[in-house]
Amino acid sequence: MTPPRVLTVAGSDSGGGAGIQADLKTMLALGVHGMSVITAVTAQNSLGVQGAWELPADAVRAQYRSVVDDIGVQAVKTGMLASAELVRTVADLLAGTAAPVVVDPVGVSKHGDSLLAASALESVRTRLLPLATVATPNLDEVAQLTGVRVESEEQLREAAEAVLAHGPAWVLVKGGHLCGDAVDLLTDGSAEHWLRAPRFDNRHTHGTGCTLASAIAARLAKGDTVPEAVATAKDYVTGAISAGFALGSGIGPVDHGWALTRGVPRA
Repeated sequence: MTPPRVLTVAGSDSGGGAGIQADLKTMLALGVHGMSVITAVTAQNSLGVQGAWELPADAVRAQYRSVVDDIGVQAVKTGMLASAELVRTVADLLAGTAAPVVVDPVGVSKHGDSLLAASALESVRTRLLPLATVATPNLDEVAQLTGVRVESEEQLREAAEAVLAHGPAWVLVKGGHLCGDAVDLLTDGSAEHWLRAPRFDNRHTHGTGCTLASAIAARLAKGDTVPEAVATAKDYVTGAISAGFALGSGIGPVDHGWALTRGVPRA
């Protein structure tokens, strides 16, 4: 039987901890068939991003059509889109695809390197976010997109409302940069789901955002509701963070394969 198919539209991380590489590992771990549209190539390791080169819009469009028109998709996840032109290109493609879309509005890498041109922010707001079934910004990305700066758990609701104003059906505001437990808020403007997990004393967290968004997309492809998909994805990424490991001389990645050896259900 063919497994559910999930397409990631994102940049390549040569170090293997984030981006396309993290997405495909997550999809494999959660029992779906992962496919990819590469939007940019980065020279990246545990210390940071040494270079980034976006692909032409025609190359992105051709990859997308090649996969969707022949193989089909049950969910799409977007990550690093780099430029306004690529954001518009991907938004046009998504608008014609009947599948849930998880938008991870990647703006800055774990090491603080910019991965989205400032000129692209308006296109993300007006073209990409309105297509999202779920948007998954972290606090830095919330500030980039809305100007709302969150310094406490109580402000997560304000941040979510500001992102929802741009049109996604649901928003998951990730509060991982706050002190205390790792708490996130999922809401569609009516229902609220607060997701809380312990914070681990582990600095090797490269790829958490990509991993979480891809896990949500995988679960949506399997038929979960948005709250179900996000709760399961949160559990998966919490385990991956706890098992994160040293790699190189900087920040190592989360362990995408931890669920394969510790018995997390794939069904």
